[in-house]
Amino acid sequence: MARHKSAEKRSRQNEKRRVRNTSVKSNIKTHVKSVLSAAETKDKKGSETALAAAIPAIAKAASKGVFHKKTASRKISKLTKKVNALKG
Repeated sequence: MARHKSAEKRSRQNEKRRVRNTSVKSNIKTHVKSVLSAAETKDKKGSETALAAAIPAIAKAASKGVFHKKTASRKISKLTKKVNALKG
């Protein structure tokens, strides 16, 4: 348990960030699942719409430090490949 005032503050900040990061990660997983399920059912329009919503959400999570920027890039690339495979 934290005893110093600064350590107590740091503990509060870490807890806030942990809750926020968990929420953002959960939201990203939901976006990814919606893209993958639309791609699985060969729904071109639906998957493109879901991808258009997922990309900014993933990019924002990376800019806020929830994900590393290369992790976000990899996720976006993977989803885009799946959607583009439907077009061909």
